Amino acid sequence: MSRWRPDARERLQRAALELFVEQGFAATTVPEITARAGLTTRTFFRHFADKREVLFAEDEFPQLAARLLADAPGSMDPITVLVEGLRAVTETRFDGRRAEIRQLRAIVRSDDGLRERDLRKRAAMREAIKEGFERRGLAPLTAAVLADTGVTVLAVALDEWLDRDDECSLFEIALEALEALRAALAVGPVTTTDRAPAQ
Repeated sequence: MSRWRPDARERLQRAALELFVEQGFAATTVPEITARAGLTTRTFFRHFADKREVLFAEDEFPQLAARLLADAPGSMDPITVLVEGLRAVTETRFDGRRAEIRQLRAIVRSDDGLRERDLRKRAAMREAIKEGFERRGLAPLTAAVLADTGVTVLAVALDEWLDRDDECSLFEIALEALEALRAALAVGPVTTTDRAPAQ
């Protein structure tokens, strides 16, 4: 009666990832996943809507971002809220998982549908952060800029972290990315110069 064991979801995820790595996402079928896991297809569909959900079903980043913003002290300035949010996300969801996340990134990059789904995931996270900052009283434009900045910094830092083999943590790289952005903006206020057309 192995199909009723409480670790069925984890076994299905492990089997699916093994097959995605071995033969590619597109070539892998649900019956192959369940056979590898020693479970039934019915059990698979009790846990996942389709094989893509093996990679995205536990995508709780939007909920996590909303919770972190809601729990941050009201006196905390927006940049500190963003930095502390990045710290919490990187330390609780990524630290110690570099090899596994490298595999996941390779699988996602191998399939157009997965890449599109990943972009939708980032958009959902961006919207959750924007709404969280708006609930803290920020203007919509400011909230949108901070949300885009946070999501972009995390994405850029994540790629850098996965491409490196040193001991630098993802959060440290995220701080490097934020510092690079700060330095680039330190040239002064953004202005435009109206020039008369050349005669």
